[in-house]
Amino acid sequence: MNITDVVEQVNARQNELIELLTKLVSYKTPAPPARNTKEAQIYIAELLESYGFEIDMWDVYPNDPNVVGTLKGTNQSEYQSLIINGHIDVAEVNEGEAWDISPFQTKFEEGFIMGRGVADMKGGLAGALFAIKLLREAGMEFPGDLIFQSVIGEEVGEAGTLECCKRGYSADFAIVVDTSELQIQGQGGVITGWIAVKSKQTYHDATRRQMIHAGGGLLGASAIEKMAKLISALQELERHWAVVKSYPGFPVGTNTINPAVIEGGRNAAFIADECRLWVTVHYYPNESYEEVMKEVEDYLLQVAKADPWLRENPPTFKWGGTSMIEDRGEIFPAFEVDKNHPAVHSLVSAHREVTMKEAHVNVSPTVTDGGWLADAGIATAIYGPGDLTEAHSVNEKLSVNQLLDYTKVMVQFIYEWLHTKKENAK
Repeated sequence: MNITDVVEQVNARQNELIELLTKLVSYKTPAPPARNTKEAQIYIAELLESYGFEIDMWDVYPNDPNVVGTLKGTNQSEYQSLIINGHIDVAEVNEGEAWDISPFQTKFEEGFIMGRGVADMKGGLAGALFAIKLLREAGMEFPGDLIFQSVIGEEVGEAGTLECCKRGYSADFAIVVDTSELQIQGQGGVITGWIAVKSKQTYHDATRRQMIHAGGGLLGASAIEKMAKLISALQELERHWAVVKSYPGFPVGTNTINPAVIEGGRNAAFIADECRLWVTVHYYPNESYEEVMKEVEDYLLQVAKADPWLRENPPTFKWGGTSMIEDRGEIFPAFEVDKNHPAVHSLVSAHREVTMKEAHVNVSPTVTDGGWLADAGIATAIYGPGDLTEAHSVNEKLSVNQLLDYTKVMVQFIYEWLHTKKENAK
């Protein structure tokens, strides 16, 4: 059987593909609350094992394990390797949402399949797994290594993918099968951070007059009011970025600074001696989160120097975190797609051959775990089925035809890339 015959089997066996997606949807893996992916991950591990993969499964959090399957190539030193990466967790489901069916069942409607996670991103997982199944059942051997990562925590910034990178998994190229409507994408980045203002002393509410009137003689202030000054400064910086920064494919001003949550004060009998602001910063693919953090800090510290109280009580910063659930923080690094990378050429070619349309290489308006793979030095692209407007939505749905096209592209791309010689191979 040649590769064209395998691609054609996708249509002939589409009922099996739909059954696989329905099975994945049936596992209730919303995050939050998270800590619920073990059964689904065991199922994926067993599938990969049946395809001949060696399995590495470990807990990132209790009841939330990562699964990595490795299929060693027959000539790995000379041929290109590939990581296929996707997250098993899905967006949360709240009581009272007006679903037409149970969110963890599937339903067909006018060429679409409905269910929580079909677009974001169990459709991508199902298509990639089914592509591997067809290739393996056809007796296909791969000269290059194939690594499949089913990770946890993407929806709440827990970066199961980062744990895979820390564990040493790497390849010549990584494809993140997240929601991209069959576009080949890089992404901007997101980082959250806490900005804190804290007084060295606490004061009774009755002392306020001494702080705000001439001759009061008390160098004190409300931390809440001083944080308001810093919020104004963040707005100034945001407007400045909109003027001096841009990136092709993003509307001007996409690099935003959102003051998302504010906390502070004790009670009405005190001058507020502490205030904390939780910000979300979006930045462009050609920037690093370290650079962006430093820009924000430097700007606010300069503003603080011009204020007599903030000069003595400057803001402090805590950036990122490992989980929106555990420590209320997250990082999604940005990355660019190298249009000249041979794997991107191969993916563009496979997309064109299957869909009879040119592939769009652009940037995602949202973020994925792909940034961690790129941050680890792996050439990376997002490519998956699903429309972003369906992600996280009530009655989330996915075009069946798009899922079929995606699976065919993956059959073609996996085979071709793993049969591509490394540039330095003889």
